[in-house]
Amino acid sequence: MSKIRALALFSGGLDSLLAMKLLIEQGIEVIGLHFDTGFGGKAEEEKQKYLQDIAKKIGAKLEIVNIRDQFIQEILFDPKYGYGKNFNPCIDCHANMIRIAKALLPKYDAHFIISGEVVGQRPMSQRFDALKKVENLSSADGFILRPLSAKLLPPTIPEQKGWVNRKKLLGISGRSREVQMELAKKWGIENYESPSGGCLLTDEHFSKKIKDHITYDTFDVEDIDVLKWGRHFRLPDGAKLVVSRNQEENEKIKNIHQTKYILFTLPLPGPVSLLHKNASKKDKELAVKIALTYSKARPEESYEVVIGDKRVTASPFPSKAEAQRYLIK
Repeated sequence: MSKIRALALFSGGLDSLLAMKLLIEQGIEVIGLHFDTGFGGKAEEEKQKYLQDIAKKIGAKLEIVNIRDQFIQEILFDPKYGYGKNFNPCIDCHANMIRIAKALLPKYDAHFIISGEVVGQRPMSQRFDALKKVENLSSADGFILRPLSAKLLPPTIPEQKGWVNRKKLLGISGRSREVQMELAKKWGIENYESPSGGCLLTDEHFSKKIKDHITYDTFDVEDIDVLKWGRHFRLPDGAKLVVSRNQEENEKIKNIHQTKYILFTLPLPGPVSLLHKNASKKDKELAVKIALTYSKARPEESYEVVIGDKRVTASPFPSKAEAQRYLIK
């Protein structure tokens, strides 16, 4: 038989690393699939560099799978099993990744899928019944192996066929990470991501920005990066305004690929801003006033700012508290 190969759902966190390493120790070739939904965090380039380095360290290969558009169109706004505390459709999201991984098995000549899930670790997506829902929704029943909790779960096809030695798998459950920390030390796995560092959809403030956005506009792939940066304001006539917080965000906002907004700067040191291209005259004037409020502009002076093909003259608010009335929070 050809070499046994597995596709792993690879978040970059410790559990997925250990799940992969457990099988690599059995002589199984592991390809880590990192699914890019766009909501994994702000620094995508740094993330991918980290994934490359840590996968190499444990002896796995890495593939980045961009599913941003598919995730928005099919999962984010209509999850069968609903949301967690915020805008996180965890069960549907995980099932979606497994379903895509299953479809990729022939491409990589792989035999089964592995996941770093631990029974009982997360209240929504890692209960026994939730794991079963994931399997049913993904149509991968029997082909999804969870090495860290395998001994607590029914034997999977990889175990039944002898591709994997079940005796060398684990039976971890609950929120304690003591066993995982010991394994990480044993295998020299360091600088891994914290379990709380992941998905932006679990963040309360980010979720509020999504809910506000879909009240006024359609949601497209380009909107993901817009939502990640800056202070977000909803103006009286409905326009969205984004104002950067610092120099780093100035550069991030300048480099966002977007078609819905007009980027404008100020005639003095201050934030870079995005304003929806369909903003009314009233909202344009207020947008400039708010942006100036977060700059070194003086309230007693007026400033001319170019927004697209329009020139707007305004003064900053006397205090940021007045601008914050329009803040999405």
